[in-house]
Amino acid sequence: MLVSTRTLKVLAAIVWISGGVILVLKGYSVLAGAKRLNPQLSWPWIAAFSGILLGLLRSKVLFVKSCKKNLQRIEALNTPRAWQFYKPWFFAALALMILLGAVITRAAEGNYVLLNIVGMVDLSIGAGLILSAPTFWTKGPRP
Repeated sequence: MLVSTRTLKVLAAIVWISGGVILVLKGYSVLAGAKRLNPQLSWPWIAAFSGILLGLLRSKVLFVKSCKKNLQRIEALNTPRAWQFYKPWFFAALALMILLGAVITRAAEGNYVLLNIVGMVDLSIGAGLILSAPTFWTKGPRP
């Protein structure tokens, strides 16, 4: 099924932003679980703040470049197909990351320190994805 490169960019942005929102919500949920375990400690707040700062850094250093590279790849497609908004390996890696994230979160249940770490990592990745998302709709030179 042939589609426009614009459609592929929109699909790529939807997947990118959806992943970011899901990870931010998951990170918040995990940190809320840590807070319930030890309500008197402030580590979940510190982990949340750190995760967002790391997400900002991750966005600038890694994710914006990745978005631009994918947009350039999409532009170069001669006959764009609906499934080509990411490379096939991306979908395999995404499935593996989702599975690994679920396993790690499950393993962290009841462990205050691990919940804070997992929540911080989820927030940093999710915030990074969301903060880099404007790359999908800004004009400018591609790498």
